[in-house]
Amino acid sequence: MTKTYDFIAIGGGSGGFNAARVARGYSDSVAVIDGAEELGGLCILRGCMPSKTLIYSAEVLHLAQNAKKFGLNIPEATVDMTALHKRKVETIKDFSDYRVESMTSGKYDLYRSFAKFIDGNTIELSDGTRLTGKKFIIGTGSSVSIPAVPGLNDSEIWTSDQVLDLDFLPQSVIVLGGGVVACELAQFLNRVGTKVTQIQRSPHILKDQAEDVSRTVEKAFRDEGLDLYTGTTLKSVEKTGKGFTAVFDHEGQEKSVTANYVVNAMGRRPNTANLGLEKAGVALLPNGQIKTDEHQRTTNPDIYAAGDCAGPFEIVHTAVLQGEYAARHAFGKPGPGPLNYDHMLDVVFTDPQVARVGLTEKALKERGIDYIAADYPFDDHGKSILMEAKYGFVRIFGEKPSGRILGAEIVSKDAGELIHALSVAVSNNLTAADLLKTHWYHPTLAEIMSYPLEDIVDEL
Repeated sequence: MTKTYDFIAIGGGSGGFNAARVARGYSDSVAVIDGAEELGGLCILRGCMPSKTLIYSAEVLHLAQNAKKFGLNIPEATVDMTALHKRKVETIKDFSDYRVESMTSGKYDLYRSFAKFIDGNTIELSDGTRLTGKKFIIGTGSSVSIPAVPGLNDSEIWTSDQVLDLDFLPQSVIVLGGGVVACELAQFLNRVGTKVTQIQRSPHILKDQAEDVSRTVEKAFRDEGLDLYTGTTLKSVEKTGKGFTAVFDHEGQEKSVTANYVVNAMGRRPNTANLGLEKAGVALLPNGQIKTDEHQRTTNPDIYAAGDCAGPFEIVHTAVLQGEYAARHAFGKPGPGPLNYDHMLDVVFTDPQVARVGLTEKALKERGIDYIAADYPFDDHGKSILMEAKYGFVRIFGEKPSGRILGAEIVSKDAGELIHALSVAVSNNLTAADLLKTHWYHPTLAEIMSYPLEDIVDEL
């Protein structure tokens, strides 16, 4: 006999679980389907929380190793990979235990299986159980993509999973890719003492950022001794007796680099292939993500999607907001939404960090919006100078003639914390003049924002 639910979440990660959590406030007939070995989702288990735990430890190590810059004498600072791994495990266990406790609390019917649609409102689980739902949300996340490069599908090539679970110090590693994951992991490995070579296909790492933002991070990487190649064509990855050799074209010449290990960080693909979506009338975009409207509905109006499998941004807080809104919409309840992607916020946890909110300069030009761009460098700012945090700048975009803040980008120490002041401005249609009514305390990193704000007001 097929059991029927008011709401079924397929996937217990950030999008699916938070949709189920909200749905549970409107109905006691809610199910969560998750067949992963561990409950918790990508962010908690293999993404945000473990990576940022390790990155912060590496930052502390980096500061200790550069103690002389601060007038300090720290004779030696080295990593203890066993202790570092133990701390990471203990830290994320607190988060994963809370998520598991929430999912197994009895509020939801939890099915530890994988699901596929057999029609528009029925799913079949991997154990043969069939469930029907009045409303569904798909939050199945993403997996590492393996581009068609000879040798890249070798089973011994690492992904971010292996890097985040290291309990020993690799002597040398080749990191393939220049996106967020590749850059964060490359700098982490370099800082803990691994010889790192990073190979990026595009002319710059972090290719979705402004070019001068990317160049700032590239300079920081190279200043720290990381071997970074950009504008390459990867030809092959070859297994050797001592590890791996990556062969690639760079500046008109064929080059090869050998290391003990290789990390494939060349992107991810949405987990949509085995869901039977065609039988449910759910269409995909050319990139494999699920096509959704502004309400997170798919082409089947009873099925929603959120997170990495849907896009347009593969960011945890976005998945949470998408899932929460989808559940409210499914039950016809009021609340914030739909999401305004013109207010999008993203952060890269390299050092310097990269943070961005709102419309980019490229988007402003494409839309024909008249704007003012004003920036100020951190190497001319008191707090950043005394912190030896001189890389980067803040740039703010103000609309003409209103002065409304349309977007901003920061590349600097703690940019991910600083950007939220400007995120508030973008989301609430505040102007540069509005923000200058605020007290910007001296000496802080945040007060640097008052300088481009003053420039925007002066120009207007």
